[in-house]
Amino acid sequence: MAKALVSIDYTVDFVADKGKLTAGKPAQEIESSLVALTKKVYEDGDYIFFAIDCHDEGDVFHPETKLFPSHNIQGTSGRDLFGGLASLYESIKEDSKVFWMDKRYYSAFAGTDLDMRLRERRVDTVILTGVLTDICVLHTAVDAYNLGYQIEVSKSSVASLTEERNQWALEHFEHVLGARIID
Repeated sequence: MAKALVSIDYTVDFVADKGKLTAGKPAQEIESSLVALTKKVYEDGDYIFFAIDCHDEGDVFHPETKLFPSHNIQGTSGRDLFGGLASLYESIKEDSKVFWMDKRYYSAFAGTDLDMRLRERRVDTVILTGVLTDICVLHTAVDAYNLGYQIEVSKSSVASLTEERNQWALEHFEHVLGARIID
C-alpha cells in the first residue's frame, strides 16, 4: 500500500501577515518543516495532494460567510501557496503523483474526489500538513478516519491560531482518531 501527503490550505490568505484569515507567525514558523517534509515525500515517490480552500466572491449561501471574513477567493493571490511551498510546487506540479484540488469546505474530502483518487492509487495512509490544525486539518482527519485511512500528522508541519488550539487538535488526532503524530 502507499502513502499520500495532503497539504491543506498553506496559502497567502492563511499564512501571510496581511492574509485575509491569517494564522500569522505560528503558520509562518512551520514553513521550513512543511516544505522539507513535502520534498521528502516527493523524493520517496509517494503522492502529494494540495487541498486548497476556494471560495467565490460574495457567496452568501456558503456557511463560512457568517463565520469568517472573506478569504481564499477564486482568482486572487490569497489562494497562492505561501513562501517556499509555492516554489516547491512550481518545480513538481507537472509530476503525475502531484495533484491540486480545490475544496469548498473544511475537509479535503467534502465535495471532492480525494477519496476516489486515493483508493485508485491504493493509498492506505494519509500524512496531514497545513493550517488550521483545529479546523481544516481536523475535519480532514475525521473524514480520513471515517473512511478507514491510517493517519499521520506532522506536528512540526501544522499550525493554528493559538498554541492551545493546535495542541488540543494534536491530542485529539492521537487519542480519538488513532493518528500517529510524527516528528
